[in-house]
Amino acid sequence: MTAGEYEANLEENLRALLERAKSGTYRAPPVRRVHIPKGSGSETRPIGIPSFEDKVLQRAVAMVLEAVYEQDFLGCSYGFRPGRSAHQALEATWRQAMKMGSTWVLEIDVCKFFDNLDHEHLRAILRQRVLDGVLLRLIGKWLNAGVLEDGSIMYPESGSPQGGVVSPILANIYLHEALDVWFEKIVKPRLSGEAHLVRYADDAVLLFANEMDARKVMDALPKRFGKYALTLHPEKTRLIEFRRPPKSPRSGLGIDRKLVFFGNFDGRWSLLEAWTIQVVGMRGSGHMRNLATRN
Repeated sequence: MTAGEYEANLEENLRALLERAKSGTYRAPPVRRVHIPKGSGSETRPIGIPSFEDKVLQRAVAMVLEAVYEQDFLGCSYGFRPGRSAHQALEATWRQAMKMGSTWVLEIDVCKFFDNLDHEHLRAILRQRVLDGVLLRLIGKWLNAGVLEDGSIMYPESGSPQGGVVSPILANIYLHEALDVWFEKIVKPRLSGEAHLVRYADDAVLLFANEMDARKVMDALPKRFGKYALTLHPEKTRLIEFRRPPKSPRSGLGIDRKLVFFGNFDGRWSLLEAWTIQVVGMRGSGHMRNLATRN
């Protein structure tokens, strides 16, 4: 059914949808999967396309979850949240790195996060805050609805389709528990130096003043993520010394200390009127735009 057809009898359709959701008779259809280009290479990203009615119901559930979890989410989280954006995540990263000057930066890349999100762990996390059986049942139906691709239906035991309306809030809930709370409440107080986490969806950057702190956290992360059935990409997860260059550089063309923020934005030290971190992006988009250059 198209949006126009649904709208023609909107009130009755919404009433019937709500009744099926409450009674448990609503059946979540398989999500149609398509593949879109990822970056500038040959790699692709799978995107799930729910039915129109599924989108309506998922939006309603996402709004309820948002009202609950926005009270819990920490300031280090920027992805898919009201009033927050990727540019604000970049701004926070830039601001902390400029303030710290000499920084050890740990870039985190989770291998196929949306494909590997563990259903049992997610249900357990949700049950800590969500008591409504209707919401939990609907989320369970979407997780088990299956994926339609090339005429065949598959039923993955893990994952939440990218493109699903409810998937971003579920991802934030999962990583709030797996990473944000762990780092901010448990790890950070035990570190000897200053440290900061900035996360945008499943991409995260950790900044450390102390190299030993950075290496301890890097060593602990695989075990922590493994507890939630997640793995870190062995090549894209890396620790880099991101130190402000000397006061008297040989040239003002920047320095070869380059980072990739949140998978898409390049950052490096550059000499403008003073040393500053210059962030440009997007990577592989065919255009480069200066997002933050301040003294």
